[in-house]
Amino acid sequence: MEQPNVTGDIHAPLTLRFWVILVLTGIAAGLFGDLMMVVLFTTEHVAFGFHSGSFQAAVTRDSPARRVISLAVAGAMGGPAWFLLRRFTKGEPAEIDEAVWNDEGRLSFRRCLGTSVISELVIGMGASIGREAAPKLLGGAAGSWLSDRAKLTPAQRTLIVACGGGAGLAAVYNVPLGGALFTAEIMIGSLALPAVLPALVSAVIATLTAWIYLPDHATYLNIGAHHDTASLIAWAVLVGPLLGVGSVVYIRLIAWVSHHRARGRLALIAPLIAFTTLGVIGIAYPQLFGNGKDMAHAAFLGGGTIALLLALAALKPIVTSLCLSSGASGGLFTPVMSTGAVLGAGLGLAWSHLWPGASGSACALIGAAAMIGAAMQAPLAALALVLELTHSGFSVVVPMVIATASATIVTRYIDGYSIYTGRLPEAPDLPGHGGRLLGSEPAA
Repeated sequence: MEQPNVTGDIHAPLTLRFWVILVLTGIAAGLFGDLMMVVLFTTEHVAFGFHSGSFQAAVTRDSPARRVISLAVAGAMGGPAWFLLRRFTKGEPAEIDEAVWNDEGRLSFRRCLGTSVISELVIGMGASIGREAAPKLLGGAAGSWLSDRAKLTPAQRTLIVACGGGAGLAAVYNVPLGGALFTAEIMIGSLALPAVLPALVSAVIATLTAWIYLPDHATYLNIGAHHDTASLIAWAVLVGPLLGVGSVVYIRLIAWVSHHRARGRLALIAPLIAFTTLGVIGIAYPQLFGNGKDMAHAAFLGGGTIALLLALAALKPIVTSLCLSSGASGGLFTPVMSTGAVLGAGLGLAWSHLWPGASGSACALIGAAAMIGAAMQAPLAALALVLELTHSGFSVVVPMVIATASATIVTRYIDGYSIYTGRLPEAPDLPGHGGRLLGSEPAA
């Protein structure tokens, strides 16, 4: 909100036609979110016999050989599929962040759909990338298509595409407020009313629509109540800057592998090699399979030893980067959040030996918020997302804010990049970045 109150709409007039297209985009984002989750859950069922409960438990029940074979099949299928898709849709835009920040919000619907389906298939078979990229991309692509049909202005189309992306994330995680703040703080980069209001409307509509198939409860269930303690607050003060440094390392790693990712004919076999390597590592650490949802949930519930939690915190960024370096397309939100959760839990358990009163579960929540806030350079969105995802953490919101704010500050002053800008191609003319962006070709 701008004060004194500004009644104008900045660059994108919020006309009646704009609102109609926004509502349709929200509905489309919710429906596509459901569709992508059907693809994901069906694949998980076929690959690992997963019906209900924990995907990680289903993976653990399978033999080591089946784990490796599943990921080898994912790589053998995903590599050629992405290669052919990119060849036959060459030049068609399919990167929502770049479309919003550098372009006029134009996305190729057919390429976005193909990319999204392949991404959910390989994640369901165990690839370590985020599942939110597909609904986010399709929400934006739907907004782009609808905007063109309605002949909206480039500024209106860009705003619609950004709102569609945040709405897709909101739909699959049941986080309308977090999805709206994701749109405003990350996609648009403004908390002014003409940005926040459409973001809220589209996110709520997408979330309601997604209830046709997806549940209307929190993504992470049965997390106990926590309380502020002197030990927990002191831990948050100390660990926030450390998580900020960790986020910088994560961002630089993702930027580097994105810039050097497999291209050309190498992209045909690189996923097979990368995913099979993940499968071998997953013999000892099945928690690394998939986007990291169950890894984070276990940390939120207080599970794991210090050694295991810190090992997972080190390995998850490595295997996620390995998958992305092969040319795979996917998200980063849950892999980053799960890394913050296990790192926070591990450091919290170690701290509790020095000063009791900081539970591993509370530290996991704080670590998750701090890591994604710093990595996304969006502290408000991070706080809202963790609170909505867990329906817990409100009683420890003070140390959560302390850690998230300090982590974000540290990351901002070391580099200033986010996990999303780090993946962009070099763009010397991009406003506000001084031409120092590191990144890759747009993801397919």
